[in-house]
Amino acid sequence: MGSITLQQVNKKFGEVNVIPSIDLQVEEGEFVVFVGPSGCGKSTLLRLIAGLEDVTSGAVLIDGKDATRLPPAKRQLSMVFQSYALYPHMSVRANIAFPLKMAGMPKAEIDAKVADAAETLNLTDYLDRKPRQLSGGQRQRVAIGRAIVRQPSAFLFDEPLSNLDAALRVNMRLEISELHQQLKATMIYVTHDQVEAMTMADKIVVLNKGQVEQVGSPLDLYRSPANLFVAGFIGSPRMNFIRGAAAAAFGVETIGVRPEHMTILSEGGTWQGTVGVTEHLGSDTFLHVHTEDMGTLTVRAGGYVGFKPGDRVGITPDADRIHKFDGQGKAVK
Repeated sequence: MGSITLQQVNKKFGEVNVIPSIDLQVEEGEFVVFVGPSGCGKSTLLRLIAGLEDVTSGAVLIDGKDATRLPPAKRQLSMVFQSYALYPHMSVRANIAFPLKMAGMPKAEIDAKVADAAETLNLTDYLDRKPRQLSGGQRQRVAIGRAIVRQPSAFLFDEPLSNLDAALRVNMRLEISELHQQLKATMIYVTHDQVEAMTMADKIVVLNKGQVEQVGSPLDLYRSPANLFVAGFIGSPRMNFIRGAAAAAFGVETIGVRPEHMTILSEGGTWQGTVGVTEHLGSDTFLHVHTEDMGTLTVRAGGYVGFKPGDRVGITPDADRIHKFDGQGKAVK
């Protein structure tokens, strides 16, 4: 159980059409990530699935049944928000148990479900603490625990890690991925962070201005972006886009080369430039090379390289990994 189908789903706020029309299939057990820049409609789309916003037209099917007009409580979905939304006066145990208590479940059954969820999320030792006594990561796990005990058809996550610091984000990203593997449940996850999307998803849905730009596995989108928007959004650092004579030589308007698909040389090379800012990260070095005709190109080199600002260098792209785009920004072979 847990398949979700969107059929020509449209959402308007007044005269503003924020979701023009979306068809999408989320299979049972999939981890699907909605990704895109702020304002692209990803959280609105999640709220339409949850029933927190009304669909203007189209249909939302859950496990093959029309849920378009069902209230949120009847959809068998659990949502985890950006804010933890925990009750500060309640213990962790009471916070996790709250939805079951509201549903009138017997106390013994509630206790068993809370204990199971706490064990799954490594919260057993914290059940009698209040939220203020927990770290940000622990509070988010309590919010997830409150979702787990309901045994929903699917979990919906709305940017759940955005309030955490960088180290906690990495840890919680791993924990949510491990939770998905353990529960084998359908999960839809909203983020603006393409690194989260690439590392967590079975399937990524790239959104832009309310429209689906591309759907596919992380590697599909990385290797074969459908257009300039996806090519520029997926991958870190972002793809270099080159226009003018260098692109015209390939018979296209624009070519794209990822920073890791170029080699930097002390002499020779296909293109020449001058090293500007260099970013040494230990495992990698990112060099920003200023060229006369193609602007600034970002090159990724493994480990430490000795080039410094002002050095003249050559750059050779991997010919087999050059992406080509036509005048409308669509990928061409």
